[in-house]
Amino acid sequence: MASDRIGALSSQRAGEVIAAGWPTAWTQVVPVGEAGRGFVEAYADASGGQSETTTKPTGVATVVTGAAGSALAWEPSTASTGAALYDATSWDWGRALRRVLEERPSTVYVDLAGPAVHDAGAGALAAMGALGDRPLDRGAAPLSELTELDLAPALDLVEGVDLVGVVPEAELSALLLGLRGITSRRGRERDEDTGRMLAVDAALERFAALTAHERSNAPGSGACGGLGFAVLALNGRLVTGPSVTLDTATVGDRPDLVVTGCSVFDFARRGGGVVAEAARLAGEALAPCIVLAGETYIGAREMRAMGIEAAYAVRRESTLGAVDQSWSPTESELAQLGARVSRSWRW
Repeated sequence: MASDRIGALSSQRAGEVIAAGWPTAWTQVVPVGEAGRGFVEAYADASGGQSETTTKPTGVATVVTGAAGSALAWEPSTASTGAALYDATSWDWGRALRRVLEERPSTVYVDLAGPAVHDAGAGALAAMGALGDRPLDRGAAPLSELTELDLAPALDLVEGVDLVGVVPEAELSALLLGLRGITSRRGRERDEDTGRMLAVDAALERFAALTAHERSNAPGSGACGGLGFAVLALNGRLVTGPSVTLDTATVGDRPDLVVTGCSVFDFARRGGGVVAEAARLAGEALAPCIVLAGETYIGAREMRAMGIEAAYAVRRESTLGAVDQSWSPTESELAQLGARVSRSWRW
């Protein structure tokens, strides 16, 4: 049982409720989260770590600490949108990460999906001690005049720590620079001025070159506004949130069935990264994968392409005939669905 959050239920609790529908089978619940608080919540449940949330005017930091390592999710109090995104800084995110690193955990999983930035992590590196001859914490523009950059203090901070950036699966291939880079993709989506796009891309290229890091435009370097590049520049690595707990789960035997879940299983998001990772796990085990959701809006052909055998919903469609974001299944409704579905999947 590897479910995403379903409504107000955490991944762990949703999995437990669904598993109750198979009272005579051996079941294993693996908490899973794709990003943000959902990821650190699942990490805490999987690792047995202690979670602490700190709220400040700039944002909310959720930190999990345990014997296996630490995890951090940071969400800004206000999101940067439009042209202001080029001026946004990742400094506050970097400051939150620095506080975790100062405790010297063996491993740090840090969620990159929270901040809305476009500075290639320059502000975050500054918060961790990096020094430049131009401001690093004022967005992309000042980076165009940068001529000197010293990453040594930030690298010292991560010495001996396995730094792991957690990103949505689609971001693992994102590039930082060039025609397929984050500035070009964002600019073409918004029909922005070509000159502005070229200037911002050039500023990020200058910053990346001064880091002297060989992976300046490696897959994932453009993840989450370039925060992926900051992690790579600190000799870290990038993974998806679901893989953190699914790949480390101890499974005694090959599963006969993999059950995943989400609030809405539709064509647009296809259940999100948790459902995709559960389907991958099932495929590797040569086991069927099924989805239990609050609502389903996807056809059999699309499900088969994802590796999903079948999907079941608490209710087939909303009263509005479209996805109803205000509705979510209760624990009782999910339990009833699990019990009903289990009758079709017994051995």
